[in-house]
Amino acid sequence: MENRETFVAVRKNGDGDIESFKTSSGKVLDYQQALKEVQNGNIQGVNAFKGRDGETYIRGDADGDPSNNLDNLPTF
Repeated sequence: MENRETFVAVRKNGDGDIESFKTSSGKVLDYQQALKEVQNGNIQGVNAFKGRDGETYIRGDADGDPSNNLDNLPTF
């Protein structure tokens, strides 16, 4: 039963870092909102991980398909 949402597009800042996400239902989430949704298990195909700097980040699940990496999603 896979009825969880996916990320379909991203918005990046001037440094090329992802600032917000658009979901498959059309919701726009800022990074912190998106992180909470990922941690709550509401978004499929991604996971949260703690970086070396101690911050928590969102990344796509490693599936060997670079086309669905978050950085490669269309922008909105």
